[in-house]
Amino acid sequence: MQSTQISKSIEDLVRQSVYRQLGLDGSKASSAPNKLLVNISARHCHLTQEAVEILFGKGHQLTPKKWLYQDGQYAAEEAVTLIGPRSRIISNLRILGPCRDFNQVEIAYTDARALGFDVPVRNSGDIAGTPGCMLMGPKGYLKLDEGVIRAAIHVHMSPEDAEHYGVKDKDFMQLKVHGECGLTFDRVFVRVHPDFKLEVHLDTDEGNACGLSENTPCELKKS
Repeated sequence: MQSTQISKSIEDLVRQSVYRQLGLDGSKASSAPNKLLVNISARHCHLTQEAVEILFGKGHQLTPKKWLYQDGQYAAEEAVTLIGPRSRIISNLRILGPCRDFNQVEIAYTDARALGFDVPVRNSGDIAGTPGCMLMGPKGYLKLDEGVIRAAIHVHMSPEDAEHYGVKDKDFMQLKVHGECGLTFDRVFVRVHPDFKLEVHLDTDEGNACGLSENTPCELKKS
């Protein structure tokens, strides 16, 4: 117990030093109830159980390959091929589990250009009027009439985090990313749930644009 407290104290001192060098509000960062993680979410899809069975066979269940930061969420062993306009494809499109009650494909702007899609920026689940595509698995094909989106930048947080930052579900925040390619994202959609851990999701284009790494200092601000 004592060694854990010492480690946390050292971590807090290091964090304070980094924030002072960058001119950030280190006191606010250290008083936050939970550590902020900013992660890049690579292209992937969410599928219904029915869709999984069409693509992988009757009764097939997704197999966890890697557990994600949000509790209960995982990257599955299973992947599919995405077929876009003019028969251009992306192979090995990872499925994220567990299954949902709607089918959704999330790609970055660069992916959309390569495939020939005109894809809107949407929050997860807001798929009405979005482009469709064809998915190919080892056991079959699945035609989606809609569901291909560029996921809006968003932050998962608990009610405790929301109270700390003074925001509520469906608000917008700013994310300031520091470093050599630092920039500010102005419309970070807030998603609040008791089961959520504090985490911002960027797509690969956004992560590359700001040079994000696991050591890049970031801060959330109320808009």
